[in-house]
Formats: sequence, structure tokens, C-alpha cells
Amino acid sequence: MDKEKRQKLEENGWAVGSVDEFLELTPEESAYIELKLTLATNLRQRRREQHLTQVELANLMHSSQSRVAKIEAGDPSVSLDLLVRSLLTLGVTQSDLAHMISPAV
Repeated sequence: MDKEKRQKLEENGWAVGSVDEFLELTPEESAYIELKLTLATNLRQRRREQHLTQVELANLMHSSQSRVAKIEAGDPSVSLDLLVRSLLTLGVTQSDLAHMISPAV
């Protein structure tokens, strides 16, 4: 949000803050959510780069299209284990995973 918009909102009595503040997330909870979203985004990107549909990926994983959709959407019911296994199914290496989750420098 730009500075001018934030100032106008605050002048009109609105409280402006981050999602973390609104949800009262600890730094650890926030980092966990960011990690899951990063992996989910990378899964979707890799699947598309390989010209696979969600159905085709689901078949490779012995799962369902709806589960792949939930994985890619970062659904809270999706575990980190499932995210990592899904990426490995697409041929992602351990080194690739490390680059995905390492902070941008």
C-alpha cells in the first residue's frame, strides 16, 4: 500500500496493519505459512512448465485432481510432506527445494 493511501485511511479512523498483526501470528507461524505458499506456488509453476494438467499430475501422484488443486492453492489441510512429495514427483531435486525455500538475497 502506498504511503498516501495509508495516510488517508488512518486519517479516516481505519487501522492499518499486516496480515500477521491482524491474525496475531507468531513469527514462526508466519514463516510456516510463507514456506507452504512458496512450495505450492513452485508446484503450480513446475507443473505448468512440464505442460501437465492437474489430472495428469494427480495420476502421477496416485491422487485426485481436487487434491492437486488444494495443494496448489495452499489449502491449510495440505501437509508439508505432501507438498514436498508432489514436487519430487515432478523431478525437483533436493538442491531445487533448498533454493525454493532459501530467502532471497
